[in-house]
Amino acid sequence: MLPHLVTSVSFESFRSSSAGKKVILLYPWTNHRNIFLSYFLDDLSEGLLYYRLPENTGGLADWLRGLVDEIRYVEAGFGQSLESILLNGSASEIGEALAADLAALKLERVVLYLDELDRISQDEAFCQFINAVVANLPDKAQLVINSRLLTYDPWISWVNRDEVVVLGTEHRSSNLLFAKASSLKPQLEIYAFGRGHAVSNGFEISSWDGALPRNLFFYFIDNPLFTRDQIFEIFWPKLSVRDATNVFHVTKRKITERISAYVEDNKNYELTKYSTGFYVPSDKIVRHYDVADFEQAMEGALLSSERHERELLYLRAIEIYKTPFLHPLRLPWVEARRNQLKSLFAEALIGMARLKTDQRLWEEALGYYARALKEAPQREDIHRGAMRMYINLGRNADARQQYTLLERLLKRTLGVKPSSETQTLLDQLN
Repeated sequence: MLPHLVTSVSFESFRSSSAGKKVILLYPWTNHRNIFLSYFLDDLSEGLLYYRLPENTGGLADWLRGLVDEIRYVEAGFGQSLESILLNGSASEIGEALAADLAALKLERVVLYLDELDRISQDEAFCQFINAVVANLPDKAQLVINSRLLTYDPWISWVNRDEVVVLGTEHRSSNLLFAKASSLKPQLEIYAFGRGHAVSNGFEISSWDGALPRNLFFYFIDNPLFTRDQIFEIFWPKLSVRDATNVFHVTKRKITERISAYVEDNKNYELTKYSTGFYVPSDKIVRHYDVADFEQAMEGALLSSERHERELLYLRAIEIYKTPFLHPLRLPWVEARRNQLKSLFAEALIGMARLKTDQRLWEEALGYYARALKEAPQREDIHRGAMRMYINLGRNADARQQYTLLERLLKRTLGVKPSSETQTLLDQLN
């Protein structure tokens, strides 16, 4: 079943894990919300109430007014309790009213699916509202939350009471952001494909107090083992050891402050710790890093001997790699890493092209070869693969054009001609 393969959550496991839970949280930043939505549609003959919060959503009363209007299209008369209290009620009273309106529906089972919840401020009033909704939900009702960002509060207290289930859609070292535990570690999510951003306990770190702390942060994340001398050589090669040491510790402290600002226990959480001459990741923070997920998928694909497993892992790697690493930051270590990951992404595309070729899916294979050429235009084997797909599709003129493009590129950049293997392939067209 494709949704199961994509999300690692089958319909059966979804049904089992969500049964009896008041709230279902879809993991932040999920790309598969439509798949989960289809699960609810499959599991309910009626009773699914879907509301997507619009952009520029106002306060609590504003978006709930929109929710009432939307739901009334399918359930006439919904929202009487809410309407009576929206103007003057407290956040908790409004939450109780929403739960009462769900209870009043003449349905055996009700699922209220709130999509794009991050479009509203998840402040203290929001926490009071949600806590009141969940505390007063009737047994027949469930609340489903999909949001690009989810803060710990108010959700974590309900997770610890077994009232909430979190459905993760990404293979991480810790699959669930909201793991049930007596002692919770700060969760740090790092997204380095693209411009780069970090999320600490559900809050995006928006201010770094300069470019240096941000750049050093991403170096720490991308290099789990390094020495102080390596850092000095990369970031402060012209400073004395004493001056570099001072700058290093000041910058490290700024990174710690940014991470710890969103942890409520007022402790300082350092990203790294010093051990036997090396800086290594601190065990006090749980990291989720998209580049590590990408490399793990690629490693699995390259080592796997099972075709279907390779395809799934290649697809996962391609999905994660959205744009080049920390683009457009121009630092020597960033550019070197960017090129390395770009080459690995090209391998994922080539791998998919070859798998599609084995299945005689010429058009799909050609599409992957075309994408791979954008990442590695000088690789002759990719041009040759594209030529073969054109020949298989009966598009000989396009195959000749591909050869001409390669010939000009190699002459301009390397001063050489295409290999004999590629020339032999061209000769088949004559």
